[in-house]
Amino acid sequence: MPRILYKYLDIVGAKCMIGNQNLQFTNASQLNDPFDCHPKLIDYSNVPNTKLQGWIPKEWWIEKEENDALNLRNDTWLCSLSKINDSLLMWSHYCYNHKGICIGLDIDKVLESVPPMFGTIYLEPLVLDVQYQDIIERPNAYHTTKDLFSYQWQTKAKEWEYEQEVRLVIPKPSPIYAAFTPQQAKLTKEIWDWREIRHYMPLKGECFESIYFGVNIDEQEKEKIIQFVRKKLNPHINLYQMRVYADAFRIQPEFIKPLNSDLSVYKKRRGKVPSLTLNHVSDIQILQC
Repeated sequence: MPRILYKYLDIVGAKCMIGNQNLQFTNASQLNDPFDCHPKLIDYSNVPNTKLQGWIPKEWWIEKEENDALNLRNDTWLCSLSKINDSLLMWSHYCYNHKGICIGLDIDKVLESVPPMFGTIYLEPLVLDVQYQDIIERPNAYHTTKDLFSYQWQTKAKEWEYEQEVRLVIPKPSPIYAAFTPQQAKLTKEIWDWREIRHYMPLKGECFESIYFGVNIDEQEKEKIIQFVRKKLNPHINLYQMRVYADAFRIQPEFIKPLNSDLSVYKKRRGKVPSLTLNHVSDIQILQC
């Protein structure tokens, strides 16, 4: 698994993540694929007689096991990252037609940033490499060498393979890290399904290794983000502008040269600095999402 993993975001989500220095976790039941983390991925029908003890109805036991798996799904939050930063489909879907950004995270430093009691069962999120399959294998819950917990969280249909997803999974995160999204905060809803509430894990600035700006990024938004991250988030962050390939259906990153005041730092770290430069923005505008 690569050390740098990527988060694709539209401009609003990007400013929230950068400005608040956190990583959003979503309940496993609220994802855009109905098969995601579903209990039906596992076969609970072949119940051993030792479980039934000669008097427990088999149907009752199967229902109990499936309900336990469903409850675990409802009690688990996860964050989806990717191994790649140049997926045309993800730039289109998650970055609002290439108008957003892709954030590179140093996963080792992310795990070092996990605050005490973020999880009430595990101290830090599990890092799971998603596995893609053509069919639902449904391993036998009672006779398998598979880790059923991981299997439920990391198995997806082959159609999603282009995402090259890695998941951070945390069962029962602490409620002190729960919060509404900016969109939810504007609603007048009186009763909320607790599964709709996101959890936010704080990140240190050094976790942000790089930022890639979409081909269609708004230039004013881009420069505000650049000034903020260089001066307030991580002065050593690597910044790139995505460009359209001239001879293929691909996009490629172009390194953004830092301002003159920061050049010495970058020359020491990178050896040389490519040619793309920025217009100076005199005042840092705090990012608001």
